[in-house]
Amino acid sequence: MKKEIPFDENDLIASLGEALSHAQGKLTLKTTKLPSRAKPITPAAISQIRKKLHASTPVFAAYLNVNPDTVRSWEKGRRVPSGPALRLLQIAQKQPQLLASA
Repeated sequence: MKKEIPFDENDLIASLGEALSHAQGKLTLKTTKLPSRAKPITPAAISQIRKKLHASTPVFAAYLNVNPDTVRSWEKGRRVPSGPALRLLQIAQKQPQLLASA
């Protein structure tokens, strides 16, 4: 079964206009530097972030949108945060007030 891809001629025309503007030097393309991967964080560092925020484990878990048992596991070293949680912890390590104010 073939998947039908919707065709929008307006998108095509807009894209061609952008390509023309770029070729004429009216539009420049910028390269975005991507951030490096989040580095692993120690259980002690996670606990320290939580204490800087003066937050209980359930409150800190709510800030990160994770289960309180997950935070306890991180702080005891039984589990390791990854993905979005690791990035949030990295941000919270540098600016804890951002996490509390979100």
